[in-house]
Amino acid sequence: MATRRDFNKTMIKGAGAAALMSTFPLSAACAPQSKKLGVALVGLGSYSTYQLAPALQDTQHCYLAGVVTGTPVKEKQWADKYGIPTANIYNYDNFDAIADNDDIDIVYVVLPNSMHAEFCIRAAKAGKHVICEKPMAISVKECDDIINACNAAGVKLGVGYRLQSEPYTNEIKRIVREKSFGEVRFVSAEAGYRSRGNPDQWRLNKALAGGGALLNMGVYAIQGAIYGTGQNPISVSAQEFSTDPDYFKDTDESITAQFKFPNGATGNIFTSHSANVNRHYSAFDNGWLELNPANNYGPLAGRLSTGEEINFPHESQQKLQMDDFALHVLEGKPNKAPGEMGKRDMIICEAIYQSIAEGGKTIDLDLGGMGIVG
Repeated sequence: MATRRDFNKTMIKGAGAAALMSTFPLSAACAPQSKKLGVALVGLGSYSTYQLAPALQDTQHCYLAGVVTGTPVKEKQWADKYGIPTANIYNYDNFDAIADNDDIDIVYVVLPNSMHAEFCIRAAKAGKHVICEKPMAISVKECDDIINACNAAGVKLGVGYRLQSEPYTNEIKRIVREKSFGEVRFVSAEAGYRSRGNPDQWRLNKALAGGGALLNMGVYAIQGAIYGTGQNPISVSAQEFSTDPDYFKDTDESITAQFKFPNGATGNIFTSHSANVNRHYSAFDNGWLELNPANNYGPLAGRLSTGEEINFPHESQQKLQMDDFALHVLEGKPNKAPGEMGKRDMIICEAIYQSIAEGGKTIDLDLGGMGIVG
């Protein structure tokens, strides 16, 4: 089993302790405001550094209140840049003391996948609401453990599915729900990018990542197939491909999967760490829709078979996501990415891996009772 020490060694060897902060100037940060919830980021890698922390400077209902890191040099860097009090800076060993910190309402776990369950459960036991970066965990059992811990502690749980809050994805959902072009008959969802560089990065280490492309961008392809039909799949078959087995010796490089849906529709997904793919397509009785790009940080772009374009003003997806979760906590608004959604997607991921292991066999899925679609 991978440990926090293994992760820290990988990060230091791969990039250097200070490299992630070196490309932008340090400046003062936001301060808590009334009715804003304090967020602590657990893990200060590139996603926290370049996406979440900047987004938290613009959120209306939450703010950056604390950080948790295993790299001491980052403590001062983040404190200086964002004005974070020393009392709100933790490491992985003293993390549980966060229970006594009233500044922090939400813990956002942004660690390697195999560490999600441990820190989500510890955060819940500390009485903090939890956002878990995708994938929720590396097994269905771990998803259940996280959900049960949050329920037992009476705290809210969300998964870091940023696309659930952005307007293009929600426009697809509306078109499908309202049957604007009739019944959906086919969906294609592609999500991936070319990953090279440091061979010691944690995403190439199965003990830390739990898997490869599928557990990274692949969950967005799975989600696209689901909200692009408005249905959970009833079966899946899958195949894995490798063009660079030396580089991807421990994790999946590229995976394609075929879904069947309750209304007879079919779907294909493709995810990769070798190909830059970023597209969504849904075909209906009387038309089609396409997003291209569909799942990067934006701006996104869409079009319809009528010739119309799908256009929305660009906003940080992470900003929208974290504000949505804060409003769920503050006002009881719908949780757009609940833990049950993360569990559903992990059930599908496990079925995909099972199909691959069994030579592409079709695996039946029983997701009807979960009550989560989208």
